[in-house]
Amino acid sequence: MSITLLAHCDWGRDPAKRWMGTAVRTESVWQITKPEPVGDTGTLINRLHVRRKEAGSVLIGFDFPIGLPTAYAKAAELPSFKEALSLLGRGQWADWFKVAEHHSEISWHRPFYPMRPGGTSRTHLLKGHGLQEPVHLLRECERATPDRQAACSLFWTLGGNQVGKGAIAGWQAVIIPNLAQIGLWPFDGSLAQLAETSETIIAETYPGDVYHWIGIKRRAGWSKRRQSDRAEAGRILLDWIAARPVIDTQAVNSAIQTGFDPGPSGEDQFDAMVGLLGMIAVVEGERGEGVPSQSLDILKWEGWILGHQR
Repeated sequence: MSITLLAHCDWGRDPAKRWMGTAVRTESVWQITKPEPVGDTGTLINRLHVRRKEAGSVLIGFDFPIGLPTAYAKAAELPSFKEALSLLGRGQWADWFKVAEHHSEISWHRPFYPMRPGGTSRTHLLKGHGLQEPVHLLRECERATPDRQAACSLFWTLGGNQVGKGAIAGWQAVIIPNLAQIGLWPFDGSLAQLAETSETIIAETYPGDVYHWIGIKRRAGWSKRRQSDRAEAGRILLDWIAARPVIDTQAVNSAIQTGFDPGPSGEDQFDAMVGLLGMIAVVEGERGEGVPSQSLDILKWEGWILGHQR
């Protein structure tokens, strides 16, 4: 069995901010369609399977964290990330997804903070978790590299770069309800292994990494929120695509050239497409999956961003 359909979901807590790009394998070509709303998460997996033109696995990428920082997981005495997913939201972990309103409420069993601005500090998060250094709130794949700054902690839920609320929504709406039916990369194996054992594979992705792979340089003043800047980057995307005959973008070339829709969803459509191209690069073997070898903590608790290399 092989992977015959790819979907990249640019994710947000607000369903209106969730857009996906898809690529269907037809013989030796990936046919890409214009990004569209993710829609009902309860039917998402089934809808994607219907689109396959050849038998095989569906690989879905989501740009929210899928994994836990090792320092937190060890302190909270969680057995593994996969086992934790079956515990969170129940019993002693009933409040796990409930964002703390005051820093005094932060604990291993209620790790997300803050509910709203005003008198909040990231040091509250560190203290509430009983950890010593800010880096302890990050997974290895979230730490700074020469190409990008460190990501925001999974547990911080305030500001434009926060990822906590998206993770809460994604874990509750997609991963946990389907845990018994999916292969979760890299916890359950490599893509090659999962393609042989799972009809549906879910992986964490990050379009910000893919910008660098493809050659999009975010110069000073460049913003993906501006359609003209997305169109500028689109020329780079089309050059990259043109060098890869395995990718067919006839259905979406016009959207790429014009920087996608002019409204607020344009930036979400842009990242949905960029993330999808990055997934193709990994599945086609142009770029490695990226998981550091011999890292038990990553495979047990932290997970990894598909294609990310340190």
